[in-house]
Amino acid sequence: MKLTTNDSGEINSEQIIKDPVSLPLIITVGDLAEVLKESQVEVIKSLMKLGVMASVNQEVDFSIAARVAQSFEIPVIKPKESIDNENALNIGSSIDTSEKNIGEKRPPVITVLGHVDHGKTTLLDAIRKTNDVSKEEGGITQKIGAYQVKHKNSEITFIDTPGHEAFSSMRVSGTSVTDIVILVVAADDGLMPQTIESINHAKNASVPIIIAVNKCDLEGADIDKIKGQLTEHELIVEDYGGEVLCVEVSALKGNGIDELLESISLLSEISELESNSNLSGKGVIIESYNDPKKGSISTILVKSGSFNYGDLIVSGENSGKIRQMVDGYGNEVKNAKPSTPIQVMGMGGINQIGEIVEVVNSEKEARKIIQKRSRTSQKQNNKITTLSQVVKRAKASKEKEINIVIKTGSNGALTAVEQVINDLTSEDIQVKIISGAVGAVTESDVMLASSAEDSIIVAFQTIVQGGAKSQSESNNIPIRSFDIIYTLVDEIKVIIQGLKGEEKSEVNIGSARILEVFPRGKVQKIAGVRVSEGKILRNARIRLVRNSEIIFDGGVESMRHLTQNVTELTNNLEGGIVLNGYHEIEVEDILECYELK
Repeated sequence: MKLTTNDSGEINSEQIIKDPVSLPLIITVGDLAEVLKESQVEVIKSLMKLGVMASVNQEVDFSIAARVAQSFEIPVIKPKESIDNENALNIGSSIDTSEKNIGEKRPPVITVLGHVDHGKTTLLDAIRKTNDVSKEEGGITQKIGAYQVKHKNSEITFIDTPGHEAFSSMRVSGTSVTDIVILVVAADDGLMPQTIESINHAKNASVPIIIAVNKCDLEGADIDKIKGQLTEHELIVEDYGGEVLCVEVSALKGNGIDELLESISLLSEISELESNSNLSGKGVIIESYNDPKKGSISTILVKSGSFNYGDLIVSGENSGKIRQMVDGYGNEVKNAKPSTPIQVMGMGGINQIGEIVEVVNSEKEARKIIQKRSRTSQKQNNKITTLSQVVKRAKASKEKEINIVIKTGSNGALTAVEQVINDLTSEDIQVKIISGAVGAVTESDVMLASSAEDSIIVAFQTIVQGGAKSQSESNNIPIRSFDIIYTLVDEIKVIIQGLKGEEKSEVNIGSARILEVFPRGKVQKIAGVRVSEGKILRNARIRLVRNSEIIFDGGVESMRHLTQNVTELTNNLEGGIVLNGYHEIEVEDILECYELK
């Protein structure tokens, strides 16, 4: 909108018509910013308002990209369409308005989260038993990871997969899969670490939560205590004057299930969930595996449009033709509409949970999409994100904010680490804790960190699981491990100094080569080094370089020569060095020592 004045001084408004842009079916956030001629930061902000947490190098599908364009009032040309300015589709009509004009309601998609042993599986089984469909066609013949139930002539879709990992993976893919989260809390146990983690996941995804207080029939159930605990995490139930729906259930006895389904229906009605089944199908991979007899099998949750028997589909770097589709009860179907879960046979390989799958017009189009993704994937595999790179990205943004996921070995350690970080954070420089919990660093922690921009994981006196290590590398999320609190404090100070943008020059001091690697306890490793140039100082900064790539940039925790603790190692001397919070060292790595002055 442009404001002008006429001769009388009155203000007139002129609508500025921006040229339409053409968007592909899949596009990275960085490329989207370039096409829209907007900064990457502004595009990421727009995505966050839509509930999508994606980094610059991650991909989003056409529907999400189109909504971003709408936020900048930029018309969008659909893929494979050639239209002039007069007929250019504004994003509001191509996604939102067109669906509303059709008035086609879609079922809500529900994910059940909560602490282990609080009754998630039992609750899902109880819900499944209420469905009349389960009594037809011989009942449930196979489990595909998702299913639908009927409640008062309306359908509700439940995702029945390992909670946190699937939920977070789908967020990272840039796809909002879940409409509502059911948070299961045992009435006799209260909020536990996984419960709190579940709350953080749902909040980070901006998904509404319904509380299901399970095991209400047991002796020792204290529902008021649970409601009080929920308020500590900004979940205020209706009884306490808030807006969060809370239902008391006994999954084992089947009590309260109808009330829970009614709450889901009410919340989904308020959300006005609509769709357009006339479009080409787009969905998300819920599960994927290889069957020895049938080949690759994928469970897909349809997000928009329709999937039909015989359609050509592409997902990730795989493609194929749909040779069979079955629903959540094992019945073969020929067509699947939005919010419907289907198991598909015909994909050319196994896909990652959360990957987008879409119907394409030809094998040529599928090959073109796969080739582009393959090139992007190769670039990502060759790139390792260091803490300094994360700080540089955050410094370039207006918010100057670093997001941290904390895992510790005990509750006392967790409290101490949170206090340290909060004490060092100022109004203009934000080091934000998006999650803090006791236990090992898991893949779920990495996926949670990936859903927020400029994130790192801090592990204090705990281990990092192998799957989390590989997941962190593929998602470019640095993990820093510490055993001593002061070394952690030093690293947080480095982060804050970097965000403040304090101008300092770098002075090279020396370098060393790692000759051997020695284990030290469960987590740490000692680098057996020989100084090849200058000297290595205990109180200086260290850069670890591998194959010309900077892998680590931080401090030294300890340094020894023979049996003595030392403050420096001079040229040609050998010694042992333990780095601050980083232990994935390898023989032949180079340590570069420098100071900032």
